[in-house]
Amino acid sequence: MEFDRYADGVPSWVDLSSPELARSREFYSGIFGWNCPEGPPEAGGYSVCDLGGKTVAGLGPVMNPGMPPFWMTYVNVDSADDTVTKVAANGGTVFMPPMDVMDAGRMSMFADPVGAVMGLWQPNQHIGAQVANEPGTFCWSELVTTDLEASKAFYGAVFGWGAEDQGPPGGPPAYTEWQLGGKSIGGMMAKSADMPAEMPPSWGVYFAVADTDATVAKARELGGSVFMGPTDIEPGRFAVLADNIGAVFNVLQLKG
Repeated sequence: MEFDRYADGVPSWVDLSSPELARSREFYSGIFGWNCPEGPPEAGGYSVCDLGGKTVAGLGPVMNPGMPPFWMTYVNVDSADDTVTKVAANGGTVFMPPMDVMDAGRMSMFADPVGAVMGLWQPNQHIGAQVANEPGTFCWSELVTTDLEASKAFYGAVFGWGAEDQGPPGGPPAYTEWQLGGKSIGGMMAKSADMPAEMPPSWGVYFAVADTDATVAKARELGGSVFMGPTDIEPGRFAVLADNIGAVFNVLQLKG
């Protein structure tokens, strides 16, 4: 699906913070077919990757040496400045105040009250992903948290998101879908006992693929690793992978 704009409060972009950009470009070009030209020095070599000439995701340098690589989700907002005011007023922590990124747009980063990190994007020349929800592109972001109710309250207050719980009534939800304007825009689940104890609350990124099993095999071939092999779930078949420098991401083959 192609996009020329995103509504306020809808995730619109994902990027990887990488300590080894050349290796990251090689991996994601190989697994998803992206074209990832090296960006200008004034942007730290940040690559705006495209698929078929349409922007899909970014690959940029880590902000501080020694930081682990990670994928970040950005929510489209009409005003980054107004949104960070809501973040701070509702118990979040703004650790990158709004700043202009040349003529591309205005960005900020924050942590929610439970500790999960997310970005804000106020577009100018760069709207975000021009294509999404198709093989080789971003299709979903998912919060893993240790406090479902605190997360519902925070994201509801900041972005106006509703939360639709799935699972048997009366018990903890098996899964929660974030909704805005009657559409599902992301997910949330409680951190489970089988997840690593050291894993903090975090936002994970999913990429759509045509064939999960083939993508897992390709990830291994490119030097990646598999945290969870291909597994069937209600929307389709997914897997949890790490790339060739250790950044974790998910792939999902949607049901036809």
